[in-house]
Amino acid sequence: MNTVAIKFDAFEDLKNEECQERILRAKKALGNKIIILGHHYQNETVYRHADLTGDSLKLAKYVDQLEAKYIVFLGVHFMAEVANILSRPDQITVLPDLSAGCSMADMANLAKVERTYRELSKVLDFNQTITPITYINSAADLKAFCGEHGGIVCTSTNAPKILNWALQQKEKVLFFPDQHLGRWTGYQAGISLDEMPIWDPDLPLGGLDEKTISKAKVLLWKGHCAVHQMFRPEHIKIFRDKYPDGKVISHPESPFEVCENSDFVGSTEYILNTIKEAKPNTQWLVGTELNLVNRLADEMKAEGKLVKFMSHIVCECSTMARIDPQHLAWTLENILNDKPVNIIEVPKKEADLARLSLDRMLQVN
Repeated sequence: MNTVAIKFDAFEDLKNEECQERILRAKKALGNKIIILGHHYQNETVYRHADLTGDSLKLAKYVDQLEAKYIVFLGVHFMAEVANILSRPDQITVLPDLSAGCSMADMANLAKVERTYRELSKVLDFNQTITPITYINSAADLKAFCGEHGGIVCTSTNAPKILNWALQQKEKVLFFPDQHLGRWTGYQAGISLDEMPIWDPDLPLGGLDEKTISKAKVLLWKGHCAVHQMFRPEHIKIFRDKYPDGKVISHPESPFEVCENSDFVGSTEYILNTIKEAKPNTQWLVGTELNLVNRLADEMKAEGKLVKFMSHIVCECSTMARIDPQHLAWTLENILNDKPVNIIEVPKKEADLARLSLDRMLQVN
């Protein structure tokens, strides 16, 4: 057995086929010592090895039911943090590539959120007036901020329930980091668009005046998903012209005009279930990440269903795609040698506060 971890250099130039064989051998040798969780946006070359798959909420719910010592997360950094926070103390969470992040999550950091807290506190009593909601696509320290200030976490699946809960607690919401999910969720709840102004953290007082802040029900952080931001209403028009009976289904991280012109709007799990349960020989335009759409398109061919990606531009989640067979093989072989790499461990104080906001979410959901 090696006394030090194997360096990634030994795997970097391996062909995918050899990596697949080594992954399978390592998984077999490790047995129930590990569990591999895979997010739907992962590339098929690693997604195929996941023991459990799902969107962020579904995978979060799995964590406390897992028996394995090692949780290997095929996803991005914030997902592995959630797994670490919700797991038992004897479990170890591993992310095969630490550079697998989320550009949306990076649009809200703790320094900017705390500055927002201070600025808003000059206009109103933040803790008495505002419930902070952070999308699960955010760093652990932002979940901790919400835990400390009576806030909560949401996912694209449960955002309507969470928003309803938040507005029962206090009169306003600060929603970050994704403006589109917040806007669509608020709109569906009957909140007018002019009651949901954008808060730009790089401008004094978010670029707003006190009157606008006073009138607002939901302050929307100026953030977005780079993939879903690319979808446009004209993509929908082209599809409808060609397939008049076809259906359009979009993720709520898409721009408001896209959601407004879609037949269905919902999370990745909702998208998958809706299309799988649809009648055979139907046509679908899907506004979400490319790997998921391609996988679904292949699965639905047997039922005569046409599943098309919304954009004409190839756009997958580039940070999610950083987890490849080389990194997965490297990760598993190091675990096999009892030298796990890329361990994700949220500091205890931060984890305890973050868990407060996550537990509130799981209780509401």
